[in-house]
Amino acid sequence: MARALVWFRRDLRVADNPALHAALEAGLVPVPVYIHDEPAGPWPLGAASAWWLHHSLAELHRSLRALGSRLLITRGDSEAELLRLCRAFDASHVFWNRLYEPYSVQRDARIKTRLRTAGLAVKSCNGRLLCEPHELLKADGTPYRVFTPFWKGLQKYGPVRDPLPAPRSLPAPAHADNDALRIEELALLPAIPWYRGFADHWQPGETGARRALQQFCADGLPDYPDDRDRPALAGTSRLSAHLHFGELSPQQAWHAAQQEAATRTQPGLLAASESWLRQLAWREFGHHLLYHFPATTDQPMDARFAAFRWRSDYSQDLYCWQRGHTGIPIVDAGMRELWASGWMHNRVRMIAASLLTKNLLIPWQEGARWFWDTLVDADLANNTLGWQWTAGCGVDAAPFFRIFNPVRQGERFDPDGSYVRRWVPELRGLPAEWLHQPWAAPGEVLDKAGVALAENYPQPLVDLQHSRAQALAEWGRIKNGAH
Repeated sequence: MARALVWFRRDLRVADNPALHAALEAGLVPVPVYIHDEPAGPWPLGAASAWWLHHSLAELHRSLRALGSRLLITRGDSEAELLRLCRAFDASHVFWNRLYEPYSVQRDARIKTRLRTAGLAVKSCNGRLLCEPHELLKADGTPYRVFTPFWKGLQKYGPVRDPLPAPRSLPAPAHADNDALRIEELALLPAIPWYRGFADHWQPGETGARRALQQFCADGLPDYPDDRDRPALAGTSRLSAHLHFGELSPQQAWHAAQQEAATRTQPGLLAASESWLRQLAWREFGHHLLYHFPATTDQPMDARFAAFRWRSDYSQDLYCWQRGHTGIPIVDAGMRELWASGWMHNRVRMIAASLLTKNLLIPWQEGARWFWDTLVDADLANNTLGWQWTAGCGVDAAPFFRIFNPVRQGERFDPDGSYVRRWVPELRGLPAEWLHQPWAAPGEVLDKAGVALAENYPQPLVDLQHSRAQALAEWGRIKNGAH
């Protein structure tokens, strides 16, 4: 039988894998390949993502071996490696699932042209999104810039395709590639083992993704609308990393939620399912925006923000924010959760990002880079969308004058202080009344709780009201196009 390379990237699964399925449907022997060819520039693979990738590749290799095949791992320029492997295995076809980041789009177009020029058949598939960014457009043919119309357009786009079944077995490639690497040779695990606690929170790989989806649909989906903003609760799906690495397809997630709502008679479950599917659509929206506006990874969508006067002397405050030592409890809890687990609750991400950009006046790009390096679910499209949204300079953004008050946010979404007490143990003894603003607590309350501000817990880096006024004044200066 003729052979085909199946080039795995961020589609690290065997179920509902359109590229693998297409190779098998064509009657070809698939040769599964992973080429470690990370882009240079401002967005190389982050350390937390590298940890996840290491374990996800190991899981994929085990899955392929159980089916009778194996994963061949190489390193180097993707174009050169694909050509070399086609010669080594006498492969006539190459299949892959598309990526949508600016670098990947340009690279893949170049590779497709080169492979076809070399006489190879090439097919790329959509294994990452519910619909292609170039297919879902406004009536005038332009891309969406606001989520609600995008969501309505997505609903009208057509039914989400059914997930493809996993193959029951795979034919083994004819021979081994002598240049194949072991996963350990990619040296993905960070040199500083700060990631040791990650395994307590995550199970990378397709098996872990499937279990997480099943558990969320059974236990988390019914209460999702009420619990999703409470960081102390297991109220979100925590599927973002599995979706990013393609251990789970959005089609699988979509149909699982819909099926759960259709087969159970629990009141409110249908509405809860739609609430969560909207969040899946936000993921789509992020990819839609990045595909059509690729410069937004570094440049504000709102051109007026090019003239925004961010601080330049912020290195110490940035470090304190990164380490969870801002003196603002809900923010410190989130940043410490991030450092310990590689993840942060989405509500807290927004609060932490608002403090950085609108109180500390530190450029949003600094926060985006830190999240990129420390989040296991670091996704260029959604990281960009989230930071521009919170900073107020993106499409469909929160208006700049809508500045999160971290005290009010903490009191509303962590009312009993469980989240802060878990991640900021030095404040554990404070009553809930003062937990989110310890600087306002009476001295005897602090003494009783064992809290010594500026000694075992920092004073706030910034006065929230004064810094808010400064940010609004700067916004007032640029909103009419001032330079």
